[in-house]
Amino acid sequence: MPAKALSIARPLRNPYIPPMTKTWNQKSERPVLGRAPLTQPAFLPMSKKEMDELGWDELDILFVTGDSYVDHPSFAASLLGRWLVAHGYRVGIIAQPRWDKPDDMLVMGRPRLFASVSAGAIDSMLAHYTAFRKKRHDDAYTPGGKAGSRPNRATIVYSNLVRSAFPNIPVVIGGIEASLRRITHYDFWTDKLRRSILLDSKADCVVYGMGEYAMLHIAHVLDQYGETSGTPFSYIAQDVRGIAYMGTHDEIPSQANIVELPSHEEIDADNKKLMTATLSLERHVQEADGWAIQPVGKRAVLLAPPALPLSEDEMDELYGLPYAKAQHPSYTEKIPCVDMMTTSITTHRGCGGGCSFCSLALHQGRRITSRSKESIIQEVENLTRNKRFNGSISDVGGPSANMWQASCKADPEKCKRKSCMHPKVCPQFAVNQTKGITLLRDIQKVPGIKNVRVASGVRFDLAQKDETALRAYTMEFTGGQLKVAPEHICDAVLNRMRKPGVASFEHFLGAFKKYSEQAGKEQYVVPYLMSAFPGCTDNHMRELGNWLRSRGWQPQQVQCFIPTPGTVATASYFARIDENGEDIFVAYTDAERLRQHHILIPSVGRKESKAPQGKRGAYAGKSNGKPNGKPDSKRGSSNHASDKRSERKSQPKREQQPVPTGKSGPKKASPFSVNNR
Repeated sequence: MPAKALSIARPLRNPYIPPMTKTWNQKSERPVLGRAPLTQPAFLPMSKKEMDELGWDELDILFVTGDSYVDHPSFAASLLGRWLVAHGYRVGIIAQPRWDKPDDMLVMGRPRLFASVSAGAIDSMLAHYTAFRKKRHDDAYTPGGKAGSRPNRATIVYSNLVRSAFPNIPVVIGGIEASLRRITHYDFWTDKLRRSILLDSKADCVVYGMGEYAMLHIAHVLDQYGETSGTPFSYIAQDVRGIAYMGTHDEIPSQANIVELPSHEEIDADNKKLMTATLSLERHVQEADGWAIQPVGKRAVLLAPPALPLSEDEMDELYGLPYAKAQHPSYTEKIPCVDMMTTSITTHRGCGGGCSFCSLALHQGRRITSRSKESIIQEVENLTRNKRFNGSISDVGGPSANMWQASCKADPEKCKRKSCMHPKVCPQFAVNQTKGITLLRDIQKVPGIKNVRVASGVRFDLAQKDETALRAYTMEFTGGQLKVAPEHICDAVLNRMRKPGVASFEHFLGAFKKYSEQAGKEQYVVPYLMSAFPGCTDNHMRELGNWLRSRGWQPQQVQCFIPTPGTVATASYFARIDENGEDIFVAYTDAERLRQHHILIPSVGRKESKAPQGKRGAYAGKSNGKPNGKPDSKRGSSNHASDKRSERKSQPKREQQPVPTGKSGPKKASPFSVNNR
């Protein structure tokens, strides 16, 4: 629809009011949307020939994505596409189109309702550049692992291509790239502030966070009005949660609670206002009951209340759809991420951590939404019938494996905590980790399953709340390595990260060692660490280096902090203040950032160095793997409706150090270190 139509004043109420149903918490309602379900195809179509085979003369919705098409729920195009087909809408996918001309957009014709655009499972700038702005040479989401199949700022580029191909069509953008740029944000790659992505993309709205019902609601209402009705999009979208669009203050319902964000111009004049805006947006997502508004020039970004989490039944329905768990057959080269994804099971989404550098809570929310045990077991049984499956499940979990079925007893509108885990695990955060262990054991009993692992890792401070679960994770479900994320060991830095103190990590290491020895296993902790975090000084990095050396650990990979849009840590980096407004030291320039990184990994950034850059990493004596150098998912890469495990990269395989022997016989290696002294 024409952009000028968006400024038209809307009536007080949308005349089409769909019936309602109870939602996840049985205290609120969600509209019943959609049409009669369609038969699910083997793959969603990518060509007119495939449409003809399905008997579809046109599409209702076109998805354009910066990823290749893998039919797996870790990819938003697949997950949302099948969700919409299940609700009666014909969906096609254009994956990694050329961006020098709009021809690829035209292969399946103009969609009847709207086009949906996403950069993919990872921010396109993170996909292309390391923490030190060096060009990457591979892409795990592209056939053959080749880099360069999506443009920089892919959401903006694709949106304008869609506009060129289909004039006046409604354009809905989403995914991690768009979601975290919904208001004024700092752009690390140009070292500048940028306005909301709505303005540069000229999209009608951003779907932020988890997008199942926002996308379905938009499709449903456009289906009622028809594309050519001339109805302003702001009017069509007035009852849709989880979206942002351009408008004016008087378009927000008069009775709504409103979070007022500093205007773009105010932030541009005072860097510290970015922290105010970021913390306010964080509260808007957590409270989930009101609108937010950010003035930009003569207009404003209007942010509807966040989407309600899915109920358990809805999660079961979504993940129970018949995904092929394979790449589209049109590809002739293997897509690197497929093997890892096809052996992993998503049990839940959301994270109570609220880490200041992480986009998870801002994107998926702090409320945990879980699948039922029956749904998970059914997926495992289906997986065993896949001829490509070798019997090993690499991961059963979500952002953290030990948060399945967690719930919060507090009222989100009254809770003032920024994290459920920091400074200590909140007593209102309830999770029975023993149930999670029972689930893993029941999966292990399914015929055809050889072993089960939790590659997504565990939240170690939460794990220590249940010794039985911690013992089981260590003794039964760690395949030699267990991923944890201490990030640092200096409490001053950890506090700014909203991470538990070093004492908690050291206690965990002691328990891991004890239980590994009881199991007679040689096992390793794979700790994720970070350099150049806002507030981290060179002395802090030296203290971390000394701590590692005292334990015989040699870091092979460490993530240098990347200021991704939308996070509190990025606001700290840009404004050089902490979230309380106090001035802090920031390693701001590339030289300062490299200096901190070199304290742990001297070779990074030097000539002839083959050390990977821009990736969090493990500790290894020797490595025969070749890491792909991509940033970890928890640094802000996801789809607006996919689980975060879609961006995880497996750590390089390790050759274990030779076990020294003596008169007393073989000595076991330390179960929580790799290089043994």
